[in-house]
Order: sequence, then C-alpha cells, then structure tokens
Amino acid sequence: MRKFLGAAAALVCAQFLAPSAFSASLVASVSLDTQTMTVSQDGIVTHEWKVSTARPGYSTPVGVWSAKWLSRDHRSRKYDDAPMPFAVFYNGGYAVHATFETKRLGRPASHGCIRLHPQNAATFFSLASQYGLSNTRIVVSR
Repeated sequence: MRKFLGAAAALVCAQFLAPSAFSASLVASVSLDTQTMTVSQDGIVTHEWKVSTARPGYSTPVGVWSAKWLSRDHRSRKYDDAPMPFAVFYNGGYAVHATFETKRLGRPASHGCIRLHPQNAATFFSLASQYGLSNTRIVVSR
C-alpha cells in the first residue's frame, strides 16, 4: 500500500511540475532587441529567422500568447488593405505574417506585427496549422 501511495503521489507531482505537460509544442520566441524569431518544435530549436517588429511611433507588445486564428491571404483593414499573407494572429490585430519588404528584415519596420520573409512565414503558418492553435505560443521579449 505504501509503495502504491508513493507512486501515485509521484505521478500527481510530475503532472503538475513537468513543464512539458502543459506547455506548447510549437513556440515562436521573438526578440525585439535582436529582431529575430527562434522557433522550437517539441522543445528543439528548428528555425531562427530575421524579423521586423514595430518601428518608432508604434509598438509590438511584449508577452506570451496562444495563437488565436490563421488567415492565409489576409489584408489589413486598418492599414490601407496592406497584404499580410500567412498570418498567425495571436493578440487582437497583432500577427506573425509575411512581408514583401524583405530588405527591411532584421530591423524595426512594422506597425506592430511581426514580419517574416514569405518563405519563413509560410513555414510558420504550416507548422501552426499542423500543431494546432492551442499548441502554438508566441513569446515576445526585449
């Protein structure tokens, strides 16, 4: 009986303490300082890409979010119907999406979204679709 209770207690503790038990399988970590996005799949870094985040006068919020919805061919209603292909929305109108201004990647250039090279945005969009929105996290830090 004592062994059973010890094993049961260990199982309960492991469920509450194991970080992978409740964490996302797909994590996009965005650094505002380095203008990079590191993608981890099941805890293993698989991609590191240049991004563009908010230029002066705008902001990219810092925090942690689950992906909320996907839009393959999105266009901005707020910014003159600007194209936002392969958009992964995570915080209201904020999204990770493709840009055609690839020469500006690696430095702030957006209205607040996280811009990626079109090929990288397509890859991230596909991964978010594959892993599911509830298993996709976007982490933005300084």
